[in-house]
Amino acid sequence: MKLRGKYLLEYVLNAALESKLNHVVLVLGHEYQRILHTLVTCTTHERLQLVINHHYLEGQSRSLKAGLLKIRDTFPAVMFLLGDQPMLDSNTIDHMLDKFQHSDKDICVPVCNGKRRNPVIFNRVLFDQLMGIEGDIGARDIIRANPDRVLCVEMNNPLCFVDIDSQQDFENFQLLLD
Repeated sequence: MKLRGKYLLEYVLNAALESKLNHVVLVLGHEYQRILHTLVTCTTHERLQLVINHHYLEGQSRSLKAGLLKIRDTFPAVMFLLGDQPMLDSNTIDHMLDKFQHSDKDICVPVCNGKRRNPVIFNRVLFDQLMGIEGDIGARDIIRANPDRVLCVEMNNPLCFVDIDSQQDFENFQLLLD
């Protein structure tokens, strides 16, 4: 889907590449060849690594693990970003990174209007638990099981965290922007 002339994924990918993230892993699954063809200008960035998840039908956890396998031995933490949050920006990413790096917590989540959002950062001490996730779920259970290890970063821009999961979400979002 395109929003204002750009694909939704382009917005998130650009935000990640404009941020202070050391490395960006883009995990693609369903129709990955078509996506790569449409994002050709974005996918050549020196900090970007592409990973194809051929097991995408097994659920979201397979993409999470495919990306984590690429960085787990190199980086002390990982931030999971979703490709359907077009208003997420590099400032939000950088703010979370800064808060996480200056804390002693192992998980960092943004909170907006009292609700936990994405993206989420995990310290390497939790990589094995993340690799154990199965099915079409993310890491919610790990976050819930470790409340004392979670840094909640209050954010005040709800638009940053809007995710678009359906055509109806997309249409509603466009109305918000108009």
